[in-house]
Amino acid sequence: MAYIVVQTTPALLSPPSWSELAEKTGADLVKVHCPTEDDLIANAQEADAVIALFEPYTSKVIGGLPRLRHISQIGIGYDQIDVDAATERGVLVTNIPDYCLEEVSDHAMTLLLASARKVTRLNAISKAGRWGEGRMILSPMSKMRGGTLGLVGFGRIPRTLLPKARGFGLNVIVHDPFVPEAVAREHGVELVSLERLLAESDYISVHAALTKENRHMFGLEQFKRMKPSAHFINTARGGLVDEGALYTALTEGYIAGAAIDVMESEPPDPQSPLLGLDNIIVTPHTAQASDTATEELMRRPMEEVVQVMAGRWPRGIVNPEVRERFVQRFGPMSG
Repeated sequence: MAYIVVQTTPALLSPPSWSELAEKTGADLVKVHCPTEDDLIANAQEADAVIALFEPYTSKVIGGLPRLRHISQIGIGYDQIDVDAATERGVLVTNIPDYCLEEVSDHAMTLLLASARKVTRLNAISKAGRWGEGRMILSPMSKMRGGTLGLVGFGRIPRTLLPKARGFGLNVIVHDPFVPEAVAREHGVELVSLERLLAESDYISVHAALTKENRHMFGLEQFKRMKPSAHFINTARGGLVDEGALYTALTEGYIAGAAIDVMESEPPDPQSPLLGLDNIIVTPHTAQASDTATEELMRRPMEEVVQVMAGRWPRGIVNPEVRERFVQRFGPMSG
């Protein structure tokens, strides 16, 4: 029986190279968009591997796909996949962990600068012919050099952001309960509690993966602990933030400004009160964008599938602890 790969993402995300690779390796590539659990179970019954983006690979779905051995995730984030359930079933989960590091870190730094320097507000005033009003919104505006940037999460992207922030003279502290002290020392940063990071940071940039445990980790209590002059940046996942609390923080003066590339619901409701505020910048989940990154995004997921097909361990394994169970189900692997 042919190795069957089901692309459960919208067909628009399928480059010609995927079909070419599938044909070259003797696999059948099936393209069927599956936005719901029932769609996935109905259409991926014969799948040995699936290529996923936002589809809900829950415990129910993974348990309902008897041949599934590999979920190849497009991009870095995989919060819609129940990784524990996949591991229990011996299913490999892969992502592209080194994708768009420069792009997202550049975007985070850009949002920080634009928020701190009130660039979008000043731009709007200038273009509206109200040149003189710009001076009226300048205060408060702190000098960046010598300020403190708090990084929430210290994976590949924030580590790429680190030298860029230091180039602007920012001191950097980090909160990440999963990073050893030795790694922090290697990068010359101090690991601190979230409470201390909130209290000391002039700018907070969020880079944590979204999990069941940290959903809405930024609520009203956390915003109240920040400096009134602080700016909040999120290029990670919208679900990390209680958007109602962020609105309150921005309108009640608990923080000075925010700049976000992600929201809980995407696209957001056009009537979202956050979109009407002057002291927030919103970009449409485009931090990862560049021609180079897009090419890699479209190439790597199918390459990972081909690796597994050939009996070799792929590059971006999310759940390395699955190896023994995978081998028990599907046989030995090399590499």
